[in-house]
Amino acid sequence: MSTKPKVTGWKATIAVAMSNYIEAGSIIALATSLGFWQEYFGFSNLIIGLVAAISANAFGAAVGALLGGWAGDRFGRKFIYTYDLVVYMLGTLLVVFATHPAMLLTGVVLTGIAVGAGVPVAWTYIAEEAPATDRAKHVGSAQLAWSLGPALVFLFATLVVPLGLLGSRIIFAHLFVVAFITWWVRRGLGESNTWKKSNEERLATEASTGIKRRNYRELLLNKNNVKALLFLTGVYALWNLVAGQMGIFMPRVYESAGVESGTQQNLLQVLLWTCTVAATYFGFMKFADRMSRRKLYVIGAILGIAAWILLVFANITMPMLILFAVLWGVSAGIGAQAFYALWAAEMFATKYRASAQGVLFFVARILVGVLSYWFPTMLAEQGVAFVGVIMIALLVAAMIIGWIGAPNTSGRTLEEIEAERYGAAPGEAPQATAQQTTADRQ
Repeated sequence: MSTKPKVTGWKATIAVAMSNYIEAGSIIALATSLGFWQEYFGFSNLIIGLVAAISANAFGAAVGALLGGWAGDRFGRKFIYTYDLVVYMLGTLLVVFATHPAMLLTGVVLTGIAVGAGVPVAWTYIAEEAPATDRAKHVGSAQLAWSLGPALVFLFATLVVPLGLLGSRIIFAHLFVVAFITWWVRRGLGESNTWKKSNEERLATEASTGIKRRNYRELLLNKNNVKALLFLTGVYALWNLVAGQMGIFMPRVYESAGVESGTQQNLLQVLLWTCTVAATYFGFMKFADRMSRRKLYVIGAILGIAAWILLVFANITMPMLILFAVLWGVSAGIGAQAFYALWAAEMFATKYRASAQGVLFFVARILVGVLSYWFPTMLAEQGVAFVGVIMIALLVAAMIIGWIGAPNTSGRTLEEIEAERYGAAPGEAPQATAQQTTADRQ
């Protein structure tokens, strides 16, 4: 006999969204500690790039996403958010008590795999359980949690700067505590109703045909899926190449721009992420269900491009850096990641929705990892202007792709969107009437 879930509604959304706080917090905790670890272990810039590349910011998360996406579709959303944080907590403990490079590297990899497995499934679960008319608001809560992570961790890092590496260990310890509380609350979550229905259909089909479903094979052989994967890779992976370097290397960018104080670097990031929090809540969560998503996406993209143009071509002063932080912060709140989380849940069928997000997250984080390996060296040898031009080009490309390919999905149920994209299930008529009522919003 099944038990009724104890955690439902917005409480469930928030509990699952905390994956994003933990992910972003892990990236920033590592970002603010890289200098201390470099000094403690005597790492070169290339080794620091390797640490960043295998972390939750890149390769670690990439591997976790590929595994977690498949497992989330095969065994259920609850399977992932029951076990991923156990692995995460083990990883953070290794970092907290690291006295040898192997302990640090193992801890960084484990935390990366855990958040990689958890975040795509979290976006999937939230979208599946959200009301159709408020889906962006609920998905936006994950973006809100993702923004709160850096805002609070950078503030925390500012307060513990005098403690040096001990302060960084304390920050990772706080992430362990947050992960434990989140894991405890999630024990009361139920399974996604959308997944349960889809899984029942899968089991019935496999029983009648004797053919086991191969999620990634089916995903990659469907033309609609391939088009959606390419579109979302353009939207998210290109933007994330920029955001990924900023998340973990932005203090070094500020240092290269003349801001040598660690406290000032962290406070600039606190401002940036506070603006992201505000823009997510007052921008994306308030308007993405109510206005043209294409327009909102382009507004966010333009602000991000403007921020980097300032950093590259303007005379760098503290007021300019403050303006940069505000522009990018607002851009990130209403920009590519929030829309990616929403569109990735909407554009794929339930049976491989999490797998698709796993593939997308994998590709995005692999690309970030490759660039992360070389980024510290390029920044040190070529300067801010050189890497800045690369960042601008990536952001412009992501903006154009999102503007051209933004789907018309606002206000429609996932079942209606799936019926349109894949065709109605046998014996059902395509549901087109409700779809037409929101076309003018796009």
